[in-house]
Amino acid sequence: MNSTIITTSRSPHGNTRKIADVIAAELGATIHAPGPEANAAIAAADLVGFGSGIYWMNFRKSLREFVASLPESEGKDAFFFATSGFPQPPILARYMDGMQQALEAKGFRVVGGFHCRGLDTMGPFGLIGGVNKSSPTASDLESAKAFAQHLAS
Repeated sequence: MNSTIITTSRSPHGNTRKIADVIAAELGATIHAPGPEANAAIAAADLVGFGSGIYWMNFRKSLREFVASLPESEGKDAFFFATSGFPQPPILARYMDGMQQALEAKGFRVVGGFHCRGLDTMGPFGLIGGVNKSSPTASDLESAKAFAQHLAS
């Protein structure tokens, strides 16, 4: 299966990239930033992953805009993943649902989603050295690997 991952993050901590690297290694996937090179990789792929950190309760704007700019991808399999300082709220700002809906609106068949915590030093959290200082943890990375294995099966 030809797989590619489109990921972006502005965090200096590399939270999302750590997850992308684990998933890519398991799938044998290439990793690209949103842009023209990513468009070609998506066209050639059977399975496409989309991931970013969560900023102000949503996927990074550049990734959302990239997904919105994609042509129809009817029937192509996709997954998405995210890292964030806090869990997704139970009612409002359901960013995982929003990404799934955006991908489905482009014709992708969404086959899974993955989320884990990441080091967060935004705003006042930076004054105390951040929250989730050890995240993503070894357990998170193992969970990402298991997620990728499920995608490959």
